[in-house]
Amino acid sequence: MKDMPEAPDSLICPATDIFNAPHVDQQIADATAGLKDPTDIRAVVVPILMQARKDGMDAIAAAFADQPFAARPTTRAYTWLTDCIVVTAMDVATRLLSPAAPNERLALIAVGGYGRGEMAPYSDVDLLFLTPQKITEWAETVIESMLYILWDLRLKVGHSSRTVKDCIRLGKEDFTIRTALLEHRVLTGDHALAKELDQKLWSDLFKNTAPEFIEAKLAERDARHMRQGGQRYVVEPNVKEGKGGLRDLQSLFWISKYLHRVQNTEELVRLKVFTADEYQTFIRAEDFLWAVRCHLHLITKRAADQLTFDLQVEVADRMGYKDKGGRRAVEHFMQDYFRHATATGDLTRIFLTKLEAMHVKSGPLLERIFRRTPKTKPGYKVIHNRLAVENEKKFLSDKMNLLRLFEEGLRTGMLIHPDAMRLVTANLHLIDDDMRTTREAQRIFLDLLLKHGNPERALRRMNELGILAAFIPEFEPIVAMMQFNMYHHYTVDEHIIQCIKVLSEIEHGDLVEELPVASSILENGVNRRVLYIALLLHDIGKGRDEDHSVLGAQIARKVAPRLGLNKVECETVEWLVRYHLLMSDMAQKRDLSDPRTLRDFAKAVKNRKRLDLLTVLTVCDIRGVGPGTWNNWKAMLLRQLHRETAQALEHGLEELNRENRGAEARRQLREALDGWDPAALRHESGRHYAPYWQGLDTATQVIFANLLRDIPDDEVRIDLHLDADRDATRACFALVDHPGIFSRLAGALALVGANVVDARTYTSNDGYATAAFWIQDADGHPYEQARLSRLRQMILKTLKGEIVATEAIKSRDKIKKRERAFKVPTSIMFDNEGSEIYTIIEVDTRDRPGLLFDLTRTLANNNVYIASAVIATYGEQVVDTFYVKDMFGLKFHSAAKQKALERKLREAIDKGVERAIS
Repeated sequence: MKDMPEAPDSLICPATDIFNAPHVDQQIADATAGLKDPTDIRAVVVPILMQARKDGMDAIAAAFADQPFAARPTTRAYTWLTDCIVVTAMDVATRLLSPAAPNERLALIAVGGYGRGEMAPYSDVDLLFLTPQKITEWAETVIESMLYILWDLRLKVGHSSRTVKDCIRLGKEDFTIRTALLEHRVLTGDHALAKELDQKLWSDLFKNTAPEFIEAKLAERDARHMRQGGQRYVVEPNVKEGKGGLRDLQSLFWISKYLHRVQNTEELVRLKVFTADEYQTFIRAEDFLWAVRCHLHLITKRAADQLTFDLQVEVADRMGYKDKGGRRAVEHFMQDYFRHATATGDLTRIFLTKLEAMHVKSGPLLERIFRRTPKTKPGYKVIHNRLAVENEKKFLSDKMNLLRLFEEGLRTGMLIHPDAMRLVTANLHLIDDDMRTTREAQRIFLDLLLKHGNPERALRRMNELGILAAFIPEFEPIVAMMQFNMYHHYTVDEHIIQCIKVLSEIEHGDLVEELPVASSILENGVNRRVLYIALLLHDIGKGRDEDHSVLGAQIARKVAPRLGLNKVECETVEWLVRYHLLMSDMAQKRDLSDPRTLRDFAKAVKNRKRLDLLTVLTVCDIRGVGPGTWNNWKAMLLRQLHRETAQALEHGLEELNRENRGAEARRQLREALDGWDPAALRHESGRHYAPYWQGLDTATQVIFANLLRDIPDDEVRIDLHLDADRDATRACFALVDHPGIFSRLAGALALVGANVVDARTYTSNDGYATAAFWIQDADGHPYEQARLSRLRQMILKTLKGEIVATEAIKSRDKIKKRERAFKVPTSIMFDNEGSEIYTIIEVDTRDRPGLLFDLTRTLANNNVYIASAVIATYGEQVVDTFYVKDMFGLKFHSAAKQKALERKLREAIDKGVERAIS
């Protein structure tokens, strides 16, 4: 008789909707009546089971769509459906395909996640076929028949055929096998044999081996985290394998079961591993993560566990999140995700400390080697090399101790004991307005930032335990706040902590070679209180409808005095927060060779003190965005802006005029062209207009002088060379001038997959165009020498008309599927004040390979002369800034002309996006 599993309690929908066993059995009986050939039997059984499984999957999915957070009833339902299918397949194999002889014994056992009874829609089905001795011919036939049925049903089956002895032997050799066996569950077959396995596992394999199993599981966890990026706040996290994901929670259960033979996590409260509140946190995190995983599987129709950008939007929608408060639904969803991931980390820490207390887990290696225990202040003690509280009641009698604990942790260099962390978390309500404004609280908090040399560690732990948001309530909204874009690698709170880490590293002298300007500013001395507090608060206004810089400055005005800063310091912090993007924007979105850019920036910062503070803050802000964001290009721009603004503030703004710059540039070129005959030298230094002399460095002007020398009218000369200072390849072009030259060059570069980061064109008074483009490959690096020859050939073919850029670009101008979820509204701005002789058109929109070509072609078709272009890319967003004149050499002052041009640029952008996603 078939061992049909009983339906568990509380499934997501009625059991009969998931699998109607009597109906399926009758269908199989009717279809197989009179059939003898195994192939024929399988041919009629598989469609019946296929339909039954489809109906069950559809019923579960529909019910889950109505209750998108009901993870446990859903995973139970998928497990029970799988049980029914597998047991029915086993019944067909043993009753119809290969009837058993009297002495044959075979047990079918679920192992791994399936054995645990937790399945997402497309989880693997891991099976153990257990035999008493070496596998018999009958058992082999049954296993083969059954597997063919399951494979025909398109189940992803992991299977093994072993004896009890095999299981013990292999479990000793391989911790993955041992873990799978830990979660075994008999499905059908010989129950006595399955019971024998269970007894032998506990007596011969698991007993007295807990320490080695725990060490193996923790090492496995650390390796898994490193593979997944090592951060809890990875922007495309893996729900199963990532830090704070399901596997971390499962690891806690495995270890608990191995140690205490617990059957469910609720027993961890009885064992005093978790408090009742912590257990509820465990359940909420587990339920949320399982719900997310099930939605991922249903959306992708496969076992997908990576929350990629496009899937984040879909999962948020399925789970009922809505846009609100100036933030997208997906950002609210991911904030919840990261908060649950943080909670998982807290629980893991508590659990591991309990293991250390039971002496089944070793302490950190270095601590085992150097066991000298630091001397603690009164009220503290050391447990397993961690800082603990001596008397909880006495500790809580002075609420200031909630901050002092972190100060003592930094002073001694010790990690804080999880019991002390629990104490802090349970008493956050003690932090009130009176405490926040006391001098002692201000002193402790500022010392945590400024005194002990490791502010990152204190801030991260305070943030995870909720004390940072309790002490600065304005910080709470940005905790675990995700920014849904490809630019920011971290949540807002983690970004701020990363920025402070960078500042601390600069102060310690760790980044002198990479950041010479910021390092020298700090070495010469600045107000550290101002700098650290400004950095702590610079993004505190994010996530609202308002400009986060303006709102952040308003918040800083309230918070800075509360942290103990004086009136002048508070004003400087407020200014830095309000204008924390100013230097970055000026450097990356404006032409630094235009004197008006420097003049406007110098007027905004007013004095050298603010310039230095803003420079350091800007460097930390960019480096804190994530790996790879900082590069030589940005470093060069910021150094130039700092250097030239400092000179202007010292010597006066009149230093910044075209005449002074032009005369000096000509003199330097004449020195560099030593050996040229005087006539050729006079011709070269007299053929260019003023913008050329201030817009290019001498090295580039030397290249153009050689390209232009005796150039025939029908020739295009190209020079491609690495510009190491800018982390880019410099592409210089010299040719007879004609309308639309900038656009044609942009098209040629787009066709070879080059990303333009800066560009400028000039016309000589004898009719030649000189154009310089700084380009990078798809990975944001200069082109390798070996690729330059092909690059040159492709550019020449395009310029000669052998390749038509408008047609060729269509197949290359595509936005990847996973990146289509990002929404970047288009903004076009005309600025006639930022330059003396040009109108600045700033286009802020969605980046794609053919965008610059589309924009420059539109401008050329409307008789707009482009003098230079500055391109700033922020993930999927790009700001293309053009310095332009009309056909008569004048600025675009007319509002009607501006509107007409804006309309045509928007049309070009919209058509390009349609093409890129088609």
